[in-house]
Amino acid sequence: MIRLPKRLYILENPIPNTPTGDVEEEVRNKHQHRVDEDEQTACVMLASMSPKLQRQHENMDAYNMIMHLKTLFDEASRTQIYETFKELFYYKMTRGSLMNTNVLKMIGYIKKLSQLGFVMDYKLTIDLVL
Repeated sequence: MIRLPKRLYILENPIPNTPTGDVEEEVRNKHQHRVDEDEQTACVMLASMSPKLQRQHENMDAYNMIMHLKTLFDEASRTQIYETFKELFYYKMTRGSLMNTNVLKMIGYIKKLSQLGFVMDYKLTIDLVL
């Protein structure tokens, strides 16, 4: 497995413009090093994607890939969180059903919210179940 040590800056900042004019060789080398690291990171990202996502992102640098993926998946995540909240807060025990079945169903909604990145306060979860 390829490790990308301390390369988070590549995902957090776009590649700076290519230095022009009479710039020191050291500045050009630093820029080229940044471009090379970006290409390596982008290759690893592409290798970990499904073929459909690879085709969408094959001509992007690592920063733009991350930004595009965030727009694609953050919206879906927010929608899932909303739908799960709605199901949890509107969930009611039906007449004749077992208490433990209903509690497990509510715990399932709470766990799903946690998996989506929304962790509820412990006291609130207890109050909801009770």
